[in-house]
Amino acid sequence: MDALIPANVIIGDRNYRIKIEPGKEEIVRRTVKQINDKIIAFKTQFAGKDMQDYIAMVILWYATNIQEKDAPSPLPGELAPALKTLDDMLEKALETTAG
Repeated sequence: MDALIPANVIIGDRNYRIKIEPGKEEIVRRTVKQINDKIIAFKTQFAGKDMQDYIAMVILWYATNIQEKDAPSPLPGELAPALKTLDDMLEKALETTAG
């Protein structure tokens, strides 16, 4: 395992010194940028809140995105009828253009 490297990140006007794997530094920095961008968006949308409120909103937004990505995809049995319908539509369209 590679040695961890120190990194300074700023989230919501606070500086944090963290240790990360060298190969994950870019990912961490992109994530920090995304979090800070979302904080700015929430500040614009919901004026008058404090930083803790904005960070809580970002955490909720971020966790919701992860939950959506982890949601199970349609089972093959549920997908088959939709694919069959699409295939029939394509067949009909090809017959119309060929004839």
